[in-house]
Amino acid sequence: MRKAVSGLRAWLVQRVSAVYMLLFIVYVLVHFMIDRPQSYLAWRGWMTGSGARIAAAVFFAALMAHAWVGLRDVIIDYVHPIAARVGALALLGLGLTATGAWVIQILWLRHG
Repeated sequence: MRKAVSGLRAWLVQRVSAVYMLLFIVYVLVHFMIDRPQSYLAWRGWMTGSGARIAAAVFFAALMAHAWVGLRDVIIDYVHPIAARVGALALLGLGLTATGAWVIQILWLRHG
């Protein structure tokens, strides 16, 4: 049986995802300061390359994991009635899943 993300694992997910997101943001900022795209088509060409697309997908996966752990802890700490807690966690999971599906659609399924 798989253990839930809690304790040390949750702490590690938060830290590793935060470090990756910071490095990705710094990379994108430096990249655009050095090689600024001259048009939307140039930016889109860069984003549709596999390296940038994979890095962006990992960024959003890290963002979703970071948000899940952080908001889950807030809900567990501050929402005391069990039914409300389960409902809030279900809404959070649904929202993050929908956001993840939207990101996949944008990064991988849109052509043209």
